[in-house]
Amino acid sequence: MLIVRGLLGGASQLVLLAALLLIPAGTWEWPRAIRFLLTYGVVLFLAIVWLAVVAPASLEARLEPAISRKQPVADRIATAFIGLAVGGWMVFIPLDVFRLHVFQPPLLFVSRVGAVIGFAGFAVILIALHQNAFATPVVRHQSERGHTLVDTGLYRHVRHPFYTGFVVALLGLALWLESYAAVIGIVVVVASLVGRILVEESHLRDTLPVYTDYMRRVRHRLIPGVW
Repeated sequence: MLIVRGLLGGASQLVLLAALLLIPAGTWEWPRAIRFLLTYGVVLFLAIVWLAVVAPASLEARLEPAISRKQPVADRIATAFIGLAVGGWMVFIPLDVFRLHVFQPPLLFVSRVGAVIGFAGFAVILIALHQNAFATPVVRHQSERGHTLVDTGLYRHVRHPFYTGFVVALLGLALWLESYAAVIGIVVVVASLVGRILVEESHLRDTLPVYTDYMRRVRHRLIPGVW
């Protein structure tokens, strides 16, 4: 059943996040991380149920394996770099908070704004998934699903709104967990996403002819007016 698979996938993601944050911290006594995990868990499960009801094809697409034989080799490499970059970034946060103390922690107000920014980023991710039923974790032409170009909603403004929301969510998380150094470190994650975007767009130009015209019409990949 789709919703059960989705909830199991969400639970796995939550366990992985908890491990990446709490194991390097070396303690459960990190209230901000615990609050994030609990709140994110509730929001994630509600989002999965919502997608299962209103956009089951989108949820089905996201449940595909992150590595597939149908995936171009270049995308496998790009996906591996993203995994390493994001995983390393997550581990760095508790190391900074509990050991390195690279910068002074942000003020409480800034940290709370970070929480709002983080969930705004998650909302962008969710909207992008709802609007694009072909947003699979791997780059491939989905001929069996009648792959068509999505150029409405958020995709009218940037070509990769899912990645935009992801970066915004990480920015908010870094502020909520009180690590200015992690905010700067997001550059590494963005660099890994840029590599994936270039691979993805090259593949889509080859397999989805209308994508070249879409690139001319929507010129920016992540940030309107910037890039």
